[in-house]
Amino acid sequence: MSRKSQRSKKDSSPSAKGAPASVPAPPSAEPAALKVSTEIPSQPEQASQPTAPAEAAPASGEPVPVPAPAALPEGSGDPSDVQGSPASSPASPGKRIWAAVRIWLSAYRVEVVLFLVSFVVLASFSSQRFLRQSAAPHFIYQAQSWLEGRLDVDPEVLPNLEDWACVRVVGGEKVRCEGQQLPSDRWYVSFPSFPALVMLPFVALHGYQFNDTSFGVIIGALAVALFFSLLRFLARDGESARSQSENIGLSLILAFGTLFFYCAIRGEVWFSAEVMGVALTCLYLRNAVQAHRPVLAGIFFSMATLTRTPLLFAGLFFVLEALCPGPDRLGQLRALGTNWKPAARKLGLFALGAAPLAFLAAAYNVYRFGKPGEFGHAFLYNNRVNADIDRYGLFDFSYLQRNLEAAFLKLPQVSLNPLQLTYDPHGLSLLLTLPLLVFLVYPRARPRLHWPLWLTVAICALPGLFYQNTGYMQFGFRFSLDYTPYLLLLFAIGGWSLRNRFVLAAVVLGVLVNFWGAVAFRGYTEYVRNW
Repeated sequence: MSRKSQRSKKDSSPSAKGAPASVPAPPSAEPAALKVSTEIPSQPEQASQPTAPAEAAPASGEPVPVPAPAALPEGSGDPSDVQGSPASSPASPGKRIWAAVRIWLSAYRVEVVLFLVSFVVLASFSSQRFLRQSAAPHFIYQAQSWLEGRLDVDPEVLPNLEDWACVRVVGGEKVRCEGQQLPSDRWYVSFPSFPALVMLPFVALHGYQFNDTSFGVIIGALAVALFFSLLRFLARDGESARSQSENIGLSLILAFGTLFFYCAIRGEVWFSAEVMGVALTCLYLRNAVQAHRPVLAGIFFSMATLTRTPLLFAGLFFVLEALCPGPDRLGQLRALGTNWKPAARKLGLFALGAAPLAFLAAAYNVYRFGKPGEFGHAFLYNNRVNADIDRYGLFDFSYLQRNLEAAFLKLPQVSLNPLQLTYDPHGLSLLLTLPLLVFLVYPRARPRLHWPLWLTVAICALPGLFYQNTGYMQFGFRFSLDYTPYLLLLFAIGGWSLRNRFVLAAVVLGVLVNFWGAVAFRGYTEYVRNW
């Protein structure tokens, strides 16, 4: 038989079509020997190996039968895993769970490391507070009341009378309690209640003794990891040009170079809400960019709003992303007259996601205070701000001047005899607590998200500037935390390098100032316990 005819038969054999290599036949079978010789160059490492004799020589010219490969264990993606284990035994549930955990840790290892580092640092600066409940654990008392089957709070167990709402019915109308307390008075937490809902399972285990301070540290560390996840998402989708190392740096700036630092180590009703609001803002933005997950965006939006009410105005960001994502926003707005269905669908799904919690909160507010949008500050019991509220209301133009001073003009106070550096508990300039602000005024780039983020910052800042309270007692203007994530995102997309010497100087200044705040601030807990 000629080599040409042998080659023709070889090409039509299963091995030429991608089948496994055939088993060599004994030397006495000439056609099989020729077949082996033609396959040796493709498998040189097998040439020196001893060849087991075939059980039976095939007929001349027939393909050599090949045993089927061993079946892989269920859940295995590597054939090498088959060795040493029966083919029919599936992986145990424990191994499957561990494999899933390993995959998750591999995918989110940076977030996990950021969480752990932030937790250790925040817990260390929390110091003795970390091991004890704060002196303003309002959300814990709200959660425990729900567990006891009541919508108000038991006044007999209140730890203090600071920032609680007291409602008295006079002539069928709900009014603020004045003078001596009456048995018929009803007491409530005067803040949105979502943080109490988050604490509910832990309060069910620990009751009134649940530690809101350590809980706040955990939420703070989680917020740092979530902010990095948001930055990584924006970089992956082309909204930001930042590298992974830069995104890590920006996340650490949020943690230790803004007012977030001292707020996350304190517990207390005011600061716990601020920190949780940052975490929920990151989740909201992660789903609101390009309006790509409207239902989830609506859910997290409602959670954020029912944690910090000024975040209601952050809904503008989703509206802009749904109606006119850019770059030709004016053209997209004009086209809505004929092509409105895609935008309407996104807005409808967003509202669908936000509606359940919104309706529950509105009904709860009507039951407590008689109005769906009232969260309790009009009913504060024996509070220093009541005179202003009675005269001007919760929001008024007359409050603007003092809030602008607290946000931008308040400076540290230096005393020479004795040498002492102090802060004003009404506020401290954002130019010191967040020096990166100066680079937002002159960005080097204005990408697609530039204007949606700026408009969201502006509309979220307005409530705090016209509010009856500056945020006293505080270090810095703490209401700015509601929009600090948006400001840092503006820096992330603004084109300034973190290696620029002026940027580095601003970062160092911000870290030093906020380190001072974390160490030096004495708030309600310190005054109550004389720490």
